[in-house]
Amino acid sequence: GDFLAMSSTTDNVQPSPRPNTWRIDRLTIAGIILGTCNLIFCSGILAIGKFELGFDIDALRTLAAVILVFSGQAVFYVVRERRRMWSSRPSAWMIVSSVADVSIIAMLAARGILMTPLPAGLILSLAGAAAVFSFVLDTIKAVVFRRFQMT
Repeated sequence: GDFLAMSSTTDNVQPSPRPNTWRIDRLTIAGIILGTCNLIFCSGILAIGKFELGFDIDALRTLAAVILVFSGQAVFYVVRERRRMWSSRPSAWMIVSSVADVSIIAMLAARGILMTPLPAGLILSLAGAAAVFSFVLDTIKAVVFRRFQMT
């Protein structure tokens, strides 16, 4: 995650055409809404792990680590751009950082290195769920930003 944050300095997003007025109240509410969506997504995944898949506490810890990394990637790509997330192409360094971040946690979780192993199919499903979540969150962001006139 830290490499992704540092690589954002190379990003291709367009700066605002005019100086922004920082409406902290609107910015805070938008952040709370997007953060709550992420909380619901991650909690839902953990609930599925606990109640549907019957994971013990150690497997739930691994599941939590994986979904936090995957959802962190999703949120990062949604909030990096004030427009829709596909409005600008991420820099090559950001893509490399994302691939490395996701690959490392997936490998650790699949092989059970420093954590309880999870099935590879489940890890792929989590990656897919995070991708879908990013599009849902981007849509929510667009509605919230339009409502609060933040675009």
